[in-house]
Amino acid sequence: MKIYNTMTRKKEEFVPIETGKIKMYVCGPTVYNYFHIGNARTFLFFDVVRRYFEYRNFKVTFVKNITDIDDKLIEQSITEKIPVSEIAKKYIDAYYEDINALEIRRPTYQSKATEYLDEMIALIKELEEKGFAYEKNGDVYFSVEKSKDYGKLSGRKLEDLKVGARVEENPNKKNPADFTLWKKAKPDEPKWKSPWGDGRPGWHTECVVMSRKFLGETFDIHGGAIDLIFPHHENEIAQAEAVSNKPLANYWMHGGFLNISGEKMSKSLDNFFLTRDVLKKYNAETIRFFFLSKHYRSPIDFNEDILRESNQAMKNLYSPLKETDYLSFIDKKPDYSKNQNELKDQFIEAMDDDFNTAKAIAVLFEIAKSARSSKDINFTHLLVELGRILGFFSYLEEKFRTNLDDISEELILLLIRYRSQFKKNKNWKMADAIRDDLKRIGIELKDTPDGTDWEIIK
Repeated sequence: MKIYNTMTRKKEEFVPIETGKIKMYVCGPTVYNYFHIGNARTFLFFDVVRRYFEYRNFKVTFVKNITDIDDKLIEQSITEKIPVSEIAKKYIDAYYEDINALEIRRPTYQSKATEYLDEMIALIKELEEKGFAYEKNGDVYFSVEKSKDYGKLSGRKLEDLKVGARVEENPNKKNPADFTLWKKAKPDEPKWKSPWGDGRPGWHTECVVMSRKFLGETFDIHGGAIDLIFPHHENEIAQAEAVSNKPLANYWMHGGFLNISGEKMSKSLDNFFLTRDVLKKYNAETIRFFFLSKHYRSPIDFNEDILRESNQAMKNLYSPLKETDYLSFIDKKPDYSKNQNELKDQFIEAMDDDFNTAKAIAVLFEIAKSARSSKDINFTHLLVELGRILGFFSYLEEKFRTNLDDISEELILLLIRYRSQFKKNKNWKMADAIRDDLKRIGIELKDTPDGTDWEIIK
C-alpha cells in the first residue's frame, strides 16, 4: 500500500507503527454552525479510509475532535443571543444528525476540547518551561523561531511569513508568525483558570493534546482538509515536536478543495452549501458517489448536473441486486471464481494506490455489468462486499423490503404525471396528497429542475 505523504510530497509505502494496527487522527468540526458540503468531503473520505483498513483486517483506533470553544462559537452566541455552551450543544447535536444521515460511522473516540483543559494547560506549561512559549498580558504565545524546521509541512519559510490574512497582527508577539496557545478571556466570555489568568486554549493546542491523549506521542496518520496544512497542522507539529522531539504523525493526508461551479465556496459569493440542505435533495450514497468518483487529493467541482449523474450512477449499481434477487441469497456464502477474484484484486490494487476511489468505482461497474449479464449471484455478492468499503449498500434489507413486484413502477410514474398536472393547475392539495401517500408506502419523490425523481426509502 502506498499513501501520498504531504510531509515528503510523494507517495510512500505505508508501514504502520504496530503490525496489524492503525492509529489515525482527523480534525473534526468547530461547532458554531451546521457543517458545509466541503467538510462533508473530508469526513466521508476518512470514513472510507477507516473502512478500508478494517476490511484489510487492521484494528483501527480512529480519533476525531470536536472544537467546542473558539472565537467563532463566541461570535455565534452573540448573534443567536444564547450562551456558548448552548451553541456548542445545538451544533454538536446537528453534527451528529448530519453525520448519521451521511452514513458515516462514529470514530473510536470523538473528543470535545472542553473535556481536556487540564491537559492543555499542562502542555502549555511544559512549552513555557522549555523556552518555546512566552506570556504577555495574560496571553501565551508559541515562539516559532525556537521551533526546528518550522514550515516543513507547508513548505513555507519563516522569513517569508508576513503579517497578512493568515498571520494575526499583534503587538504582544515577538514575531508576527507566533501563534496563540492561551488566550486571555474578555469580559463575559467563557473562561477557565490557568497559571496565566482566566482564559481559554488556542485551537492548535487542542488538537495536539487530544491526538496524543488517545494515540500516543507518534501515531500513523493525521488527516484533514488541504486548507488545514497551514497554519493549523504546521502549528500542531511545532508544539508536539517541541515537547517530545518526535514526529507527531508518520503520514499526513490532505483532501483537495471543493469548488462551486468553478469558484471557491464562500459565503460572500453566495455559493455556500450546508450538508443538511444538500441531503434534502440527494441521499447519502449519491453524495458519497459524487465525492469518491474523484481522487481525494484532486479539486472537485460541486454542481447539480454531476449530482444528478451520481444519483443515476448509484441506481445503476443497485440494478444487479434487483435483477439477481440478492436479498434471497444475502446469507449465502459466496464462492468466487478466478475472474471474480481478479476483479477483487483490481479493486484492492486501486485502493492500495493512495486510496484511488475513482478507479475502485470503475471496478464496481465492471462487476455490476458482469452481474447483470451473467445473473451470477456471486458477482452480486462481490459488488456488495466491495461497495460497502466505500459506504454503499448500507441497510439493504430495509431498502429492498418494499418490493417493486407489488408496487408497479409504471403506477408510480403515472402518479407522478398526475401530480405534475395538479401542480400545473395549482391544485396543491392533490399534489401534496399524492406525494404524502407515496411516502407513506415507502416511495419518496424528489423534485428537480429536470422533473421528479423517486426512490425507495428505508
